[in-house]
Amino acid sequence: MSGNARGKRKKGETSKTGRDEDASGSQGPPVKKARSTSVAKGKGKEKATKTPWPGYFNELYKIFKALNTVLAFCSSRKQLATTFPVVRSSVEALLKQPLDLQKVAELKALLPDVIKFAYIPQNELRVHESSQKRSKSPDYGSALTPRRELQGFDDNEHVLVLDFIEVKPKAKKLERLPVETLIPSPALTPAGVKKLIEIRNQRFETAVEELLQAAAECGETPDFLVQGAAREHIPVNPSTIKALASTSQTGPTQHKVPSPEERRSISEIIEELQNLDWYKEQIISRRTTEAREPTLGHLDTSPSENIMKALKATRNIDSFYSHQAAAINSLAKGSHVIVSTSTASGKSVIYQLERDRHATAIFVYPTKALAQDQKVAFQQLASACVGLEDLQVHTYDGDTPQDQRAGIRDNASVIFTNFDMIHASILPHEDNWRRFLKNLKIFAVDELHYYTGLFGSHVAFIMRRFRRVCAAVGNRHARFVSCSATISNPRQHMKNIFGVDDIDVITNDGAPSGPKDFIIWNPPLVDLAEPSLGRESTMLQATALMRYLMKNGIRTIMFCKIRKVCELAMKTLRTELTSEGRLDILEKVMAYRGGYSQSDRRRIEREAFGGHLLGIVATNALELGVDIGTLDAVIMLGFPFNVASMRQQSGRAGRRSRDALAILVTDSTPTDQHYVQYPDDLFSARSDDLVVELEGRAVLESHLQCAAHEMPLSDEDAQYFGELFHPICESQLVRDKQGWYHPNPKFLPHPAKHVSIRGVEEERYTVIDVTNSQTGGAAGSKILEEIEFSRALFERDQSFDRLTKEEWQFIHQGLTYIVREVSHDDRIAKLVRSDVNWTTKPRDFTDIDAAQTYRIKCVQGSPYYTYYGRVEIQTIVFGFFKLRGSQILDTVFLETPPFHRETMGWWVDIPRNTLNVMRSKGINAAEAIHAAEHAIMNCFAMQQDIKTECKVAAKEYRRDPSERKRPARLIFYDAQGQGSVAAARAFDHGWSSLSSFFCNYKQLPGSALMQDALERTEACDCENGCLRCTKSTWCKEGNEVSSKVGALIVLRSLLDLPLRLDEIPDAPYLIDPLMETVVEATQVRALDDIEVEPTT
Repeated sequence: MSGNARGKRKKGETSKTGRDEDASGSQGPPVKKARSTSVAKGKGKEKATKTPWPGYFNELYKIFKALNTVLAFCSSRKQLATTFPVVRSSVEALLKQPLDLQKVAELKALLPDVIKFAYIPQNELRVHESSQKRSKSPDYGSALTPRRELQGFDDNEHVLVLDFIEVKPKAKKLERLPVETLIPSPALTPAGVKKLIEIRNQRFETAVEELLQAAAECGETPDFLVQGAAREHIPVNPSTIKALASTSQTGPTQHKVPSPEERRSISEIIEELQNLDWYKEQIISRRTTEAREPTLGHLDTSPSENIMKALKATRNIDSFYSHQAAAINSLAKGSHVIVSTSTASGKSVIYQLERDRHATAIFVYPTKALAQDQKVAFQQLASACVGLEDLQVHTYDGDTPQDQRAGIRDNASVIFTNFDMIHASILPHEDNWRRFLKNLKIFAVDELHYYTGLFGSHVAFIMRRFRRVCAAVGNRHARFVSCSATISNPRQHMKNIFGVDDIDVITNDGAPSGPKDFIIWNPPLVDLAEPSLGRESTMLQATALMRYLMKNGIRTIMFCKIRKVCELAMKTLRTELTSEGRLDILEKVMAYRGGYSQSDRRRIEREAFGGHLLGIVATNALELGVDIGTLDAVIMLGFPFNVASMRQQSGRAGRRSRDALAILVTDSTPTDQHYVQYPDDLFSARSDDLVVELEGRAVLESHLQCAAHEMPLSDEDAQYFGELFHPICESQLVRDKQGWYHPNPKFLPHPAKHVSIRGVEEERYTVIDVTNSQTGGAAGSKILEEIEFSRALFERDQSFDRLTKEEWQFIHQGLTYIVREVSHDDRIAKLVRSDVNWTTKPRDFTDIDAAQTYRIKCVQGSPYYTYYGRVEIQTIVFGFFKLRGSQILDTVFLETPPFHRETMGWWVDIPRNTLNVMRSKGINAAEAIHAAEHAIMNCFAMQQDIKTECKVAAKEYRRDPSERKRPARLIFYDAQGQGSVAAARAFDHGWSSLSSFFCNYKQLPGSALMQDALERTEACDCENGCLRCTKSTWCKEGNEVSSKVGALIVLRSLLDLPLRLDEIPDAPYLIDPLMETVVEATQVRALDDIEVEPTT
């Protein structure tokens, strides 16, 4: 039964439900289709006519049946570890003959997707890391060796595992069932063991039949085919490889990884990929962009001979592309410039050609990685230029040591920084920077499209403060340069950010580019005849692609949407490459994400920028502009949050005019599957307009307090801050007798510290590896990273002892650690290394509740109201569970205090009669509310700055009644916490767009957002909702709980429009009232003397 039918019953009868579990598919090493065969799957497949088997296959079948019997018995005894020595002895007892490793490899070659035969770290068989086992928790490693403590642990020891890869069915919407409904199934019954043996035997017979038929068609000997393929399936012990390498002995024969110059073309790689055994028509769309020749431009004034020599020596540049020349010419005549061209088009050269060594420059970048990359390139250029060899170039960011900052202020000619430092360090201490600011000639901002929404609004006011200070110290001639990816309105966006008018816009791209293939890769169904089994694991598909590309010399970066997925992908690569014995590749693969320590970031950046890595697994920390060596391919693990990010990520490869490849590996979520069904949307959608809010009182006030602290404000400063300047200064700042405005004393002594331009700042924990200090190692402890409190999931007080005892896992660079100690006073977490083959996943829920009403408005033309006020967010972590793949090994319950935070938001309650209508039509109210919320957010230009209560499939599709009944309410809140303006703008003025895909934004009254949402949803021709109407790329729960029909009912009812019930067919099922998760909303407490505001 699908998730939609959860808690439903036919009229007059009760439905019965069962439980399904999710498991992911797996691939073996890639073997040519001509040399092996895939297994026919599915109960519905018609068995091929059996032909007489050669004796070789009859003998192989005997071995397989004996192996099948033994492993089926192990399946019924989950505490038994299926290591090769254990299995081998039992199989030999049945066969009355030795079991040769070569024969097992031949079985693996015949059934690569069914048999697992590989080395894994010995400790990966553990369920518990410590010696204190929990009761009723099986230990899969107990049958292998006696348990050892971590002290003296050798992580180089590996064991050979032999087992079957099983795939368990899963329901479409039950992948996220609560832990208590996903506890591993009990041991198999005798009847279950017999059925399992029969199914596996049938798989073997089908595989042999298909191989015999294929061999006959191509005229080859079938047993030779299997024996030849088996050579690639003989497992190699990684410990042996390391030992041989350390003694300079020759290890097992491996295919050499081609150098960048020797690698084959992308077209050849794709063609071979489609002939591999594990290729199952995953490529559903392939688009090739042809190579583009360069277009050169002419400079009005040629750079000096020394600069041209330096460009030639460091970057092999002896001429300029047309867009570079146009921008340099504009700067020479004194204009401000924005260059909006494709990625890797050489935009940074434009602002790096200044010849006056007495002038200063500020180069601003959104990420530290990008700043480091550009700083290295600029230093190389300066050092190669006669007369600029000793130019003082420095990074000035949060990692800059305090004792070096004064020297940088006094001596630097060029600084690489970010807006955080300009806001919190440079402007508040402008008196120390006056030498630098007086001589400032170039202020360049790279990746300008990054600054949008609330963050962009903060940056816009920081720039106005900066221009004001420069003017006050006598510098009105500084030129502003910005570079951006292709955006829809570059002139307006630069004007919004910088507040300047004289802007030259360059959009004609003259840079060359090599041919590029873009592929949408949809993981195949586990079984075509059984779609309910779901699709194979996106993670395993993506890592298999990455391994294949790296083996062929294709330097690859994999982008992951969140940090944990990044680490899990790195761990999967580490495990798979180790099991294949490809340590030569593994040592050239690293993960990169936010939170790593400064030393680790710099080390990884040096390796990446120098082209020494074959693979990088990263979050969007490397999405922006970084020139990562000679990258050939990009893999996106799931669709990024928007099309702009997808284009940015895909542009990271092919930065040397060579052929390149970008692969989007889709998830099974509705968002990803939308692009599987409509791949053209990825390419035809125009870039969204970038929104910068300049009329938000809260943001403007905070920056006026900062500006007044930097230098007292006067009436003349209204030219920088707009029409709201005077009313805010009069009401919120302090005016002296001379008419100067000073900051309100409550923000002193440092107003900038009260303004977090990137949102609410959380307490951070330092994560320390204490493995060596515990084992007597000389290296001692090492700082791994810093992590925000909300990410840490380190619970306080009485829960701490329980948490550390229960072995919460932490992953760093794909290596697993166990939390040993947490000090909440010192904000320190101590971890130890432990190679366990399980991951932990928190069991938690978050409630978003309207807490107090501050303002009320009528919905235009309707008897209903919208409300604005304080919103409370409460997260409770009530446990976690241990997973090995999709199998749950252990369930842990915790009692922890809630994590509370507050923000501002707006909401509207669903009328009782609307709930009754949906109930009568069999429409799930949670699906309707969730879909309506996203339909409204899709019409709001600042939707990245607001959130809603996304409905979780695990809760909405439970098999038993939920105790967490949620109010029937559409609710939206500021994602950045208090101090943001997005929710207030939606409530008041609703920046809206009839289509964020195609149309320009306009301002409408707040209630018009609902009207826009209704019009868009009704106009969309999709059947069940899509990204154009009721689903969103920003949904953190993958849009799994959604109903387009329900959203239309909700929106029409709130707008007091006819519901058109005759157009809605009666559902065959009614929702059991006991299973409903949504109840009528109650009135939220309001401030005293609030009046309903008129609709504008």
